[in-house]
Amino acid sequence: QVQLVESGGGLVQAGGSLRLSCAASGRTFGSYAMGWFRQAPGKEREFVAGISWGGSNTDYADSVKGRFTISRGNAKNTVYVQMNSLKPEDTAVYYCAASPSYYSSSPLQYDYWGHGTQVTVSS
Repeated sequence: QVQLVESGGGLVQAGGSLRLSCAASGRTFGSYAMGWFRQAPGKEREFVAGISWGGSNTDYADSVKGRFTISRGNAKNTVYVQMNSLKPEDTAVYYCAASPSYYSSSPLQYDYWGHGTQVTVSS
């Protein structure tokens, strides 16, 4: 059974940092592109960052560019997002997702999703 499990969320003050992890099991995701999305209450799910299967190509939403860094573990079955200089508007449930082709800002590109991890940034 395919599973994506996020971890690392929590409560942090504005200006602080968090590192989210996403572990994939049940299938070799080395050939999958991965993405991070987030969804705040009352808002649509939005793209945060994406990384190619090899890890050499990345992309970020303008709202997080320069503050967030996406990366993959050596085994390629784990993806991280380092979040620095967090702002209250970063508060959301963060999801990781896997795409069999290329990463995209569209959720429709992704076949597998985790259940999400809550990130709350206090002002």
